[in-house]
Amino acid sequence: MAKSKITPMMQQYFEVKRNLPSNTLLLFRLGDFYEMFHEDAEIGARLLGITLTKRSDYPMAGIPFHAAENYIGKALAAGKKVAICDQVETAQPGKLVKRSLTRILTPGTTIEDNQLESTRNHYIAALEFDKDGVSLAWLDLSTGEFQIANSDNVDDILPVLSSIDPAEMLIIEGERDRWQAQAHDGSSQDELLHFLSRRAITELPGYQFDVDSGGRTVLDTLGVINLEGFGIALNHPALGCAGALLFYATENLCAKPENLASIAEYRSDNSLLIDPATQRNLEIFESMRGGREGSLLNAINETKTASGARQLEQWLIAPERDLSELERRQNCIEILVKSPIACSEIQDLLKAVRDISRILGRMQNRLRNPRELGGIRDTLNQLPAILDTLEPFKDSDLSSIATRIHPLPHLVELLNRALKEELPSNISDGGYIAKGYDEKLDHLLSLTTDNKMWLANLESEERERTGIKNLKVKFNNAFGYFIEVSKSNLGLVPEDYIRKQTMVNGERFVTEGLKQKEKEIFNAEENSKRREEELFAGLVEAILEESSPLRETSTALAELDVLCGWAEISRHWDYCKPELEDSDSIDIKQGRHPVVEQMLKKEALGLAGSHTFVPNDVSLSASESQIHLITGPNMAGKSTFIRQVALITLMAQIGCWVPASQARIGIVDRIFSRVGASDDLARGNSTFMVEMNETANILNNATQNSLIILDEIGRGTSTYDGLSIAWSVVEHLHRQTDAGPKTLFATHYQELTQLDKHLNRLENHSVSVKEWNDEIVFVRQVVKGAADRSYGIQVARLAGLPQPVINRAKEILERLESDDATVTVSAPQPRAKPRKKIQVEDDSSQLDLFG
Repeated sequence: MAKSKITPMMQQYFEVKRNLPSNTLLLFRLGDFYEMFHEDAEIGARLLGITLTKRSDYPMAGIPFHAAENYIGKALAAGKKVAICDQVETAQPGKLVKRSLTRILTPGTTIEDNQLESTRNHYIAALEFDKDGVSLAWLDLSTGEFQIANSDNVDDILPVLSSIDPAEMLIIEGERDRWQAQAHDGSSQDELLHFLSRRAITELPGYQFDVDSGGRTVLDTLGVINLEGFGIALNHPALGCAGALLFYATENLCAKPENLASIAEYRSDNSLLIDPATQRNLEIFESMRGGREGSLLNAINETKTASGARQLEQWLIAPERDLSELERRQNCIEILVKSPIACSEIQDLLKAVRDISRILGRMQNRLRNPRELGGIRDTLNQLPAILDTLEPFKDSDLSSIATRIHPLPHLVELLNRALKEELPSNISDGGYIAKGYDEKLDHLLSLTTDNKMWLANLESEERERTGIKNLKVKFNNAFGYFIEVSKSNLGLVPEDYIRKQTMVNGERFVTEGLKQKEKEIFNAEENSKRREEELFAGLVEAILEESSPLRETSTALAELDVLCGWAEISRHWDYCKPELEDSDSIDIKQGRHPVVEQMLKKEALGLAGSHTFVPNDVSLSASESQIHLITGPNMAGKSTFIRQVALITLMAQIGCWVPASQARIGIVDRIFSRVGASDDLARGNSTFMVEMNETANILNNATQNSLIILDEIGRGTSTYDGLSIAWSVVEHLHRQTDAGPKTLFATHYQELTQLDKHLNRLENHSVSVKEWNDEIVFVRQVVKGAADRSYGIQVARLAGLPQPVINRAKEILERLESDDATVTVSAPQPRAKPRKKIQVEDDSSQLDLFG
């Protein structure tokens, strides 16, 4: 298109568009619509399901500005970025209105309320590999949470990266291709690439990750002269990632983020690490079916506030290894368990608490509306009652929460006096300042009210004066106020009426008095709105002056919410307070699976019979009873048992009480699991390859302080190969002479039970069953000693295999178990290969696998 043909408005459009990053839709404000032009219009129409039209010779598509947030959410969900170009001055006839870029929304930097899930943190992360290892920084712009981490081992970083589940990742340009070239099946880079493949990725130039400039950016953003107060050195390798995050956030907010007040260092040696595979296998954050239902997070979540739900998620992201902090949480739960009335009162009061941290985040970043001011007011109104309920416990661990709750009486008095009870969501709607708060505003509103009363009286007066019974005084945005007269009554129109518009059925008129009154009304409305916005700005400023105590209050309320919820769960499900210690042991009496127990209860509702969970004991010790080899038939409960031990340990290390009658938990540094079987076809990995990748990660990273649960290692390949691998894995875990990682190893390989004769820290356990008339009954009880057989054929019968198949299987099994290789086939097929008996020589220095 020739430059001379471009209109001034389209010149504005192209000036903004040319400076935007790729993959960005530009929404350009024209009156009551956001418009897209050219390629953006074609993409937007297809993506958002809106009409594509043409203007001159180029395509365009538009959305109403008041419905923009819904459409923007769709674009972000599709991985697009959305730039907003707004009118920044009042439109005047014949003059090009000034417009400028006010915001770029991306999957990781959005802070708008309806584009966030209230109960989940919303992170953006930056990742870099260099000669010193791997660096990570992550930020939740909606709440101001900001953290960094660095390690020479990517396996220390992957657990937290997987846990925070960022909506968007920042990496250096070209890095992904380099990682791809270095990756191989089962490597850390391979796991990382798989993780990135399911995220929105933004690549930035390498200089944006410079440590020195990143440190300066962090200092400037936080408004401090050094980072010593946060325990971070200015040469910390992860400050390059932090600087990249802040550059990107500033670019998208079109201003420096104003809600960041601190930065924290995540240290893997302070947290219990859970690798991504274990998070999936144990269904910590999501169930295997997808979604929160059926996950541990869902089972232990009885929070009443959005911030409380996010606090619970944060504690699960980084489980503690600090005994004093864990005991503080446990003690708070104990107090609330013993005080059910107070606990219930607090939970009822918390239901009226609003999401202060996110409201403050939006206010500080220039997204403000009256309804959110009301959220601050409603929350502050609850605080005195919450503090009164906590008063009897002022000498307990709950006092650490109460002292961080600030009622701010001067601020709540101001907001109660200034704001109406019902508030609009948009500042331009007006009508949110209470009568009596400001004399000037009250005067302007009275003028508007008086003038509108004058208009109402005018209609009846003019009907009487003219004799036109259906005369009406009306208003619209195009013509303002006017008098409407039907055609049949035009002969009665007085001489002082001034014709305004001719219509099919009549005409519209004005009078000098009506024109004057219209000016007064418009002036009064405009002045009252301007005054209301001035008062609104003053209230926002008053709130932001108290942002620090408000944020501390929000954190304390979120913590109180989680602990009250855990107290309710502990009381309802009969959880116990675990004894935590620095030891190498895990001792659990009558332990239950927290998720399965709840699911059984739900299934039992309305059904006859018992559907209670069968509890079990376990006693592990790195130096004594290190490895429990668990045998028993399918469906007997082996997988559930080993998972429940891992989940109980995890729950103890976030400070929660646990589903058991008694528990003594030695702090662990990592939890590893290899359970279940699933192909990873998207990455070209078979079930067996997935199993071996996860097993390799465990064997390479487990320490004496780790907890490992393994389920059916080796079943993805041939019997002999699988048995050999399982055997070797057990030996490797037992390799140290004095201690090793605490391990629960569930298997169908009966041959492995012979290992207890030669591995002094290995014990045989089994899930018992009862037999009756060739049928089996699952007792779900774990007992000492190996299972005598696997009961596979009985389980097959329960699954519904035809009886002839069952009978034939029993016949073949009897032949194989008697070492009779001559099984007569019932149809042409390969001869069944007999299974060799595996013997172990009694040689303590060397295990001869196949004697």
